[in-house]
Amino acid sequence: MSSPATDLRALLNQDRLHVMPCCFDALSAKLIEQGKFGVTFMSGFATSAARIGQPDLGLMSYAEVLDQVRNITDAVSIPLIADGDTGYGNAMNVRRTVHGFAKAGAAAVMIEDQLAPKRCGHTPGKAVVSRAEAFDRIRAANDARTEGADILILARTDARHDHGLAEAIDRAARFKELGADILFVEAPKTVEEMHTICRELPGPKMANIVEGGETPDLSHRELQDIGFSLAAYPLTLMASAMKAMAATLEKLKADMDRTPDLMSFSELRDRIGFNDYYETSARYETSKRE
Repeated sequence: MSSPATDLRALLNQDRLHVMPCCFDALSAKLIEQGKFGVTFMSGFATSAARIGQPDLGLMSYAEVLDQVRNITDAVSIPLIADGDTGYGNAMNVRRTVHGFAKAGAAAVMIEDQLAPKRCGHTPGKAVVSRAEAFDRIRAANDARTEGADILILARTDARHDHGLAEAIDRAARFKELGADILFVEAPKTVEEMHTICRELPGPKMANIVEGGETPDLSHRELQDIGFSLAAYPLTLMASAMKAMAATLEKLKADMDRTPDLMSFSELRDRIGFNDYYETSARYETSKRE
């Protein structure tokens, strides 16, 4: 029987790049699925902004993130990779996070080696924990999976920032040995560094493309040729939505015509699911058939 984790494994077994727009709520995830993308990622940066209106600096709790995971997996059928940050505590908290995300329907959970409270990978001030603590997090995540959590582990290291690429690659290689399914070296600064990551590390690798961030914004073909299996775009949808909303608010304030900027009411209703609801609910209107 298929599961989100099984579906994601099947995608990763394909010898190609999977472009992964990142969602931040159920509606953005639905739009990604409607756009025919095969997988999505719940961006911690975007989710923190959308859910609590605060920056991604470790302010959201485990319970808030878990609730958002449930909302998204309830709304879509494509696999969701969920941002588990540092695991919300020590190794025992990591185990709980992995079990919880699996029960909520996530296909994979990302666990990183940042010092709590974590920071967005392309903003200043981030630091990583010791190798021993970082390895314990991935060991605990794998233990939870061994105990029955049907979920993949995406292991992330931010060691490139303070300790250099070699340390980041060494950590990621050890993550793989400890059971990680997907490796993510955050914020390589050059195309050559991206080549080195894919050349030296085994298994599926993820690239994180932040427009205006530190990692080169390469084409999909270039990312695939380098060797990445996943390309996450964590802020693309949120940045475009925020720009559109800010512009429309200015037009509304100035009493200008804003209709050219709006999705039609008919399409909006259809994308949200009104038509599907009406079609399904019609089966239960027995009084009209009797």
